[in-house]
Amino acid sequence: MNIDTTKTVKGYNLFELKEEPIKEFPSVCLDAATEGAVLLKNDKNVLPFVNGEKISVFGRTQFDYYKSGTGSGGLVNVLYVTNIIEPLMKCENISVNEELVDAYREWLKENPFDVGQGWACEPWSQVEMPVSVELAEKCASESDKALIVLGRTAGEDRDNKDEAGSYQLSDGEKDLLKTVCAAFDKVCVILNVGNIIDMSFVEEYGVDSVMYVWHGGMEGGNAVAKLLTGEVSPSGKLTDTIAKSISDYSSTENFGDRNEAIYAEDIYVGYRYFETFCPEKVLYEFGFGLSYTTFDIKVADTKIEDDVCKVFVDVTNTGDVAGKEVVQVYYSAPQGKLGKPKYELCAYKKTDTLNAGETQRVEIAFNIGDMASFDDSGVTGNKNCYVLESGVYEILVGNSIRNLKVATTYGLQEDVVVEELCEAAAPVKAFDRIKPNFKDGKFEVEHEATPLAEVDLDKRIIENRPKDIEYTGDKGLKLVDVADGKCSLEEFVAQLSDYDLRCMVKGEGMNSHKVTAGTGGAFGGVTDALLDFGIPIACVSDGPSGLRLDSGNKATAMPIGTCLACSFNDDLVEDLHIYEGLELRANKVDALLGPGLNIHRNPLNGRNFEYFSEDPLVSGKMAAAICRGIATTGTSATIKHFACNNQEIGRASADSIVSQRALREIYLKGFEIAVKEGKATALMTSYNPLNSFWCAGQYDLNTTILRDEWGYEGFVMTD
Repeated sequence: MNIDTTKTVKGYNLFELKEEPIKEFPSVCLDAATEGAVLLKNDKNVLPFVNGEKISVFGRTQFDYYKSGTGSGGLVNVLYVTNIIEPLMKCENISVNEELVDAYREWLKENPFDVGQGWACEPWSQVEMPVSVELAEKCASESDKALIVLGRTAGEDRDNKDEAGSYQLSDGEKDLLKTVCAAFDKVCVILNVGNIIDMSFVEEYGVDSVMYVWHGGMEGGNAVAKLLTGEVSPSGKLTDTIAKSISDYSSTENFGDRNEAIYAEDIYVGYRYFETFCPEKVLYEFGFGLSYTTFDIKVADTKIEDDVCKVFVDVTNTGDVAGKEVVQVYYSAPQGKLGKPKYELCAYKKTDTLNAGETQRVEIAFNIGDMASFDDSGVTGNKNCYVLESGVYEILVGNSIRNLKVATTYGLQEDVVVEELCEAAAPVKAFDRIKPNFKDGKFEVEHEATPLAEVDLDKRIIENRPKDIEYTGDKGLKLVDVADGKCSLEEFVAQLSDYDLRCMVKGEGMNSHKVTAGTGGAFGGVTDALLDFGIPIACVSDGPSGLRLDSGNKATAMPIGTCLACSFNDDLVEDLHIYEGLELRANKVDALLGPGLNIHRNPLNGRNFEYFSEDPLVSGKMAAAICRGIATTGTSATIKHFACNNQEIGRASADSIVSQRALREIYLKGFEIAVKEGKATALMTSYNPLNSFWCAGQYDLNTTILRDEWGYEGFVMTD
């Protein structure tokens, strides 16, 4: 087999890379961090800071910036992390209240950052410096505006809780907000967080401007400075619904039990629940995000040909500064017999940077079959099929789920079966799930019994078990002979003893001395015998926010998954991960243990920062972009955690009890997109059981669905 040793990517020869960070990588991280920030409110034109304005900056997180969440998804050993205050002080068009900065520096000497005491014991937030009324009023008399920086973290094995200093504000943060908002006429709050938090403080304290800047990786502080001073206009959109209270989320009642998690909300998670049943409980809707400019979105044309819907949209910058807009396409399906959410996202596209007055035509396409629903009960007469029920489907276009106009409609006189499947991974425990009932002009929550498993799984496994391959012993065949077509894979494998196979499958755990130091594990040719057969040893390492090297070697920390998803910019995310792939090659790592793409079922999941969204389409598109980008360099992304790892409490014990419909439409859909569109070649199962079978041994999950239905040909690893 001939290998092209001259191949270059981004100007780097893939076979000559040195074991060091890729120098252009941070600048792309900076772009991603700026595009993922979401501006939620901007009254009184508080932002951007311009024209020599003097800003008083409050909150210790201006110094103690969180680059990522905790656990394996955040352990990136970096050369530096930019905080918020230092880049802001370097901005030439504004000035910062340095007396206040010095006061914080002195206080921090006696109140250092609390790192906690070991794995998953980091505090969610830090103690805030007390700010007296006198200090706040003095700052207000000397400054034009106030900026308050609040920070949060959580992560692997460490969920958030509905407590002060986690989902809720701490008493110190409340005092800070109360004091500063009383003293200043114009106040901006930025949130350096991995998860959404309770946002009732905005109205309670009269905050004028609010922006989620998330965890932006090592360049996050520079991104914040660009956004606050208007060098870049915010263009991120929420990939989660922000409700008035944590109790408003449909999943909260069944979140956090160590033994089981009953997904009684079924497909009605996130906006699918709120927009259908209780829109009045929403503070900031899915897909929402402001800019420093304004846009006009007009549908120029629509075409439906060969079961593909194309929407042509003219986006015009009607404001005074340059910016980007996200065009979002939703559909509203007839309720039929299955019941449907009011709206579902089916496509999106981010514009280029548009100057004032500039127009760009955006073409967005999706398959008509993407609007089908999965019938797991047989109520349509098509059990275990994706079905387009008869009626009128509205296709809507806008820039958030609350700002939509009908672009076109698609009508069906009778039901259409889009895809025939089989029962797979169905629940065995009885429970009731949500179903909508239209009454008195609105949808009410009703419940129905969830269809349970009927298939004899043991019989299915026996009937589909691969034929045994008779052991032949060493015939002199090498793995390269399979690649060159000189023998079949079966003939090659027949040479391997049971011991060889066990070693190859088991691999070696973290910090194996046989691969790059400080990485997550080794597999493949981990013994001399396997190496003799020409099986190379392969290296894997964490994680979704950058390469984890426990050896002390440095790597690049990217913005977290939620931040990347809020950019709604697939092209940027793909480009970012080409650089990540180069860094993998430079460190002789074959597969990155990421991205994570589990659904944001509930805001309290501490690992949400690694994941993308409450919506499966956004999750799948982002994961597919990451897979494509990394694959460009001949390395692999590992999509995880398959499946339903939607809480960290009891993550190795809590049985996720989910209907087939919710699995198909919500919790597996992102993985399906990553496999089919992203050509994923590596996948990691989750610790938890799914419908009473451990995910690593869930035959229907890993074989019936993943391989037989989706055509996946890559490898599957356990967590």
